[in-house]
Amino acid sequence: MSEKAEENKGIAPDEEPIESREEVKRDFKGLLESTKVFLHDLLDIRPNTDQEATKEAIIADIPFKGHTSWILICSIFIASIGLNANSTAVVIGAMLISPLMGPILGVGLSLAINDIDTLRRSLKNFAVMVVLSVLTAYLFFAVFPLRDESSELLARTAPDIRDVLIAFFGGLALVIARAKRGTIASVIFGVAIATALMPPLCTVGFGIAIGNFEYAMGAMYLFTINTIFIALATFLIIKLLRFPMVRYANSQKRRRTARIASIIAILVMIPAGYTFYNVFQESRFKKQANDFISEKIMPYQFSKGGRFLKDFSTIEYNDGKDSSIELVFMGNETIPENIIDTWNAQKEEFSKLTQCDLRIIQGSNSAEVDQFKYVNELYESQKNQLLGKDDKIKLLESELSRLQKLAANQIPFAEISAEARANYENLLTLSYSQTITTDFNTLDTIPVFEVKWKPEVAQEQKQKDAVKLTDWLKLRLKDNKIQLKEVTMATTESTE
Repeated sequence: MSEKAEENKGIAPDEEPIESREEVKRDFKGLLESTKVFLHDLLDIRPNTDQEATKEAIIADIPFKGHTSWILICSIFIASIGLNANSTAVVIGAMLISPLMGPILGVGLSLAINDIDTLRRSLKNFAVMVVLSVLTAYLFFAVFPLRDESSELLARTAPDIRDVLIAFFGGLALVIARAKRGTIASVIFGVAIATALMPPLCTVGFGIAIGNFEYAMGAMYLFTINTIFIALATFLIIKLLRFPMVRYANSQKRRRTARIASIIAILVMIPAGYTFYNVFQESRFKKQANDFISEKIMPYQFSKGGRFLKDFSTIEYNDGKDSSIELVFMGNETIPENIIDTWNAQKEEFSKLTQCDLRIIQGSNSAEVDQFKYVNELYESQKNQLLGKDDKIKLLESELSRLQKLAANQIPFAEISAEARANYENLLTLSYSQTITTDFNTLDTIPVFEVKWKPEVAQEQKQKDAVKLTDWLKLRLKDNKIQLKEVTMATTESTE
């Protein structure tokens, strides 16, 4: 018997040899080391970083004078025209030639390396660029005769969590591309498009020009988000790559400069974190609101003619205070109160909606909603999604039929009252309302006119005039369901 056999003679059949376990451990450890080396070679950007060239390139893009100022003005005009014409391609072209990114990278670089002089120049040039951009956009929209609120403009008035992430990761990509030996120009162009610094400034000018400061504030908020997170990404990458700190001959000045740079960096990070938190909370609120609408509201079935207009319903966050969901319904059929109560109860199932106010705007007779406006907007919102002429014709026929039904229910009361006053001299007052009745199977709307006759008129004459007035109203309005109700003086006094 061999020596190996002798050694293994006393080992149970299901017991693994010690040497075998050791080999597995060595193989596993070797695999981890190989993976670590692979990932390090794959993701490490330090060996291929040219620190001096990167620093020089960023500092060279900070100055704002001469050619740069005219390039900025031209890019602002191009972006404004593109936003006004709702042309995405033109807006992208303006982003590519905009020089706004230079001072922002300068702020991030100077904070990371304690270069207070570069920080001062970056902030000064950045402020001049912003003011010039907003002023140029304002002058364009103030003078230009066409100032429609296009979708490209409105898209820059309400930032959300995606804008924060785009700005941060766009800033990371930009600085990494800048730091590489042989700068990757395509990445720089891509970041210029993705982060979209120019369009929000144009939208600020547009909001000021039309007097809508809510648009201007929303767009400036988006621009501020982009600026802060691009600068923050620059700061982090420069720190990660361990760029050398600026040396000062005076040790006291060096410490003071480092302290100032650190304070400014913290001041930049605090609003960045606060902004991210707020936008994240708003994003969660809107997601739950949309889930609530999809799961609880949209499945509701109308028995006749009603329609839920999701595109025209609004979700307002307002920093968590006085948040609201406004739902718009169109048609003659009203939503029963018990259904609305059920929706309010179901709203509590969503954690972010517990303090939210649910508002229901409904019915063709509601003073809060213009049915003709919504029919027109419904077509305008859907026409670009139609595939061909047949789809357009079907949609137009459907909405025209609905519009005709709505028009049939509209009473030209001013004209009717004037004609009635001219034809019936005994008429003192005339009022109109619609009464909703039900036999508990269907709902019906009855037009009701209330009349008050002059007190000196005999009762027999009142009855004759009432019959004639009723027949005339039915004929004039082409509605046999019209009812006439007399309001007596006694009723009026008791009401008062």
